Parts: sequence; structure tokens; C-alpha cells
Amino acid sequence: MDLDETAARLGVPVGEIHRVHLLAGDGPSAPLPAKDDAPAILDRLAVPPDDAAEIMAGWPDPGSTLWTPELRWLLDRSIALVRADLGGHGWLSPGPELPRDRGPAWRHLYVYAYLALVDVVRGYHRDHGIADAVSWKTLADLGRNLAVDRRMRGEGWPVMQSWLTLHARGGVYELGRLQHHRGDDAIGLHVPDSGPLTPEAVDASLDEARAFFPRHFPGERYTAFSCGSWLLDPQLLEYLPEDSNIARFQQRFELAPYEEQEGIDADVEVLRFVFRTLTTPLDRLPRRTVLQRAIVDHLKAGRHWRWRIGRFPL
Repeated sequence: MDLDETAARLGVPVGEIHRVHLLAGDGPSAPLPAKDDAPAILDRLAVPPDDAAEIMAGWPDPGSTLWTPELRWLLDRSIALVRADLGGHGWLSPGPELPRDRGPAWRHLYVYAYLALVDVVRGYHRDHGIADAVSWKTLADLGRNLAVDRRMRGEGWPVMQSWLTLHARGGVYELGRLQHHRGDDAIGLHVPDSGPLTPEAVDASLDEARAFFPRHFPGERYTAFSCGSWLLDPQLLEYLPEDSNIARFQQRFELAPYEEQEGIDADVEVLRFVFRTLTTPLDRLPRRTVLQRAIVDHLKAGRHWRWRIGRFPL
């Protein structure tokens, strides 16, 4: 493939295509599951019916006119790029963001890459003695993210752009209420949208992680849990009761001094997580909960939320 021509036909920066080529090299890709098996796999990955129907409609069959040679090259090399870092836990983009309005092949290319990697990463899990139930629960974050993206009507984050490559490489595990991200000396905590963040649920998840990582990754030494999130912004305590779930979650952490995080806008992250919209005017956002009212009132007062980083001993 001529990389410059490929970039032009995909309508993406040429540097992104050269990056994919460099990181994937001549490494092996992985086949997608058989098309007949795909509906059952999508169901296990908690993919909602509307998204599953789109994914099946855009399936990269050999003769499909939806798939140009450039798209097929990008799919193959994106799979190889992620597979080459199997076992890695750093942030990794699988490729350029594609135009979303050109059909399911374009919109879901990285979903197909994820599907091709499901058996690869499950093999990695088995090699580390990880139960199949943990594998499927972790990998089902695909469906959660597709549902968010559909609800946000394209305002959300492109599926598998960095975040879900962690799942596809064995870098993140969903254990109870929290997702646990392998790191250097700390286990990173992520809070999915999956119910109340009660102290009891958090305690149970932390206890599960304390047993999980020494058992399955005995060569890794962790001394702390860490988290970066708007949920740790102390400004929330101006609005929320001190016995609220968020306040009690914050109390676990010792915060690092505040520094703006490059590439993270906490206001955007709060709106995305709490309201699942980035374009609805503040006056039209719901105010049903204390948290919703706090978010809106804070922003309407001309103030901003902050992304804070904290940790506590393992």
C-alpha cells in the first residue's frame, strides 16, 4: 500500500497512517470470528441490539463493497498494532479517527478489530490463570461504550480509541464495581457506569483486586491504588452530603497537588459521564439528583471542574 495515498483516500492525516504502519510492522493480525458465530459473541459482549445489527450489516465479508482496500488494510494493521502490544498496559490508539457518517464499515472498524482480538486476549487471560467469567465481564465493556456512544449520538469517544485497547491487551480487569488497570507501582481505578458507588461495593472490589493481581501477575509489585478523575475534585463536597457515595470514595485518597492535565477537560468529562451529552444547554439539562444540580449550578456560576489524581496504600 502507498501510505500517503491510503491516508488521502481515508481522509485522515498521513502521519496517523505512517504511525500505524510503524507500530504494526509486519506483525501478525488475527481473523475475525466466523460471521455465524458473531451474534452470540456480540451478545456476550453486551452489545445492544441496534449496535449489533449495524455491526452485522457492515461485516467485512470478502466481497463486501462497503470495504475499500484502504479500510481493509487499516483493519488488518490495527489488529496487528494492538496484538503486538499484548500484555501492555499503556494508553495505545489503534489508528486514526475515521469519518463516522460513511457507513458501518467506517463507524465500526475498530469494533471489528476488537472482535478479532477477543480470542487473542482470552488466550492471554488463560495463560495467566484468569477465569473465563472475569474475561467476559471485562470485555463486555465494549457494549457499555457502544451504548454510551449511541446515546450521545456521536458526541462520545470513538470506540476502541485507546481505552478499549487496554481490554484487548489484558491491561484492564473488571472486578466487581471497579475496573482495575495494571500499572507500574499502582493499580489504577476506573469507575464504570454500572450502578451505585457504595462503600461496600468499592471495598469488595478492592479486596478482590488485592487477591487477583498477586495470583495472576506474581511478577508485578503494587504498593497502592490510584485514580485520576473528576470524581476526586474536592469542589464536589461544596454540594454533596459528606456521607454521599462520592464523598466517601474521595475520602480514601490522598490527592496530589493540582495540575492541569494535558488533553483532559474536566468540564467535558463531567458532562459526558453525568448527562451523556456535550451540546445540550445547561438550562435544559436534568436536575433530578443532587449531583446533577451540583454540576449545572457550578458551571452556570462560571466555575470549572478539575481532574484530580490521588492514591492510597494497597
